[in-house]
Amino acid sequence: MAGGGPAPAGDVADGVKRAGWAETRRRITERRYDELHAAHYDESYGEIGATHRRFVTQVLQELPDGSRVLDAPCGTGKYWPMILAAGHEVVGVDQSREMLRIASAKHPTVKAIRTPLQDLAVDGRFAAALCIDSMEFVPPEEWPLVLERLAAAVDRGGGIYLTVELPEGEDLESDFATGRAAGLPVVWGESVGEDGGYHYFPPEEAVHRWFARAGLRIRERADGDGYRHYLLACADAG
Repeated sequence: MAGGGPAPAGDVADGVKRAGWAETRRRITERRYDELHAAHYDESYGEIGATHRRFVTQVLQELPDGSRVLDAPCGTGKYWPMILAAGHEVVGVDQSREMLRIASAKHPTVKAIRTPLQDLAVDGRFAAALCIDSMEFVPPEEWPLVLERLAAAVDRGGGIYLTVELPEGEDLESDFATGRAAGLPVVWGESVGEDGGYHYFPPEEAVHRWFARAGLRIRERADGDGYRHYLLACADAG
């Protein structure tokens, strides 16, 4: 990382210092959504962008009637109306108690499970999974774990729609220098705000390597709505 370049993602520096740091970041994110974002989430982020809608629609159209879809994390159930209107069943997973409360108030018949992505474990298998606008809160050393858990939840041949936030307007070099100057064990691509907010913007080559490690093949890729969008399938699927 000397000289302001990206670190080899997956080979995370300062492993001892980071042992509990990643969990602290996760808990702060959970608390921020419970206490700050949930009440205003639908008002601020309830609109579905064009690229997001296109990918979700594609996933749903490829499924047999009455398929089970995993939405992890589901937030306030933003995509549930699309899934239900397409004739499918949805199970929502989120680590925020308050986001799930709002989702369940809108859709009381939908099963909702409170757990972080890192601990994802669901009953049965799903025809497809959505992991939308959330991986930016996952630190690099936990990306392989989350991808493996998502892949394990989906039937062979099923699709996984996953987004990766683009660092538009971010100064990653400055964020890295600021974090290190503050004594944080950050790696390149991590941004920690003064209010405790955390985002990770992984190099694309690292994302692709993690996909391959989890047995996921890229079927389609596009940029839009501030994210890189991936439609993934198991590597041995046609």
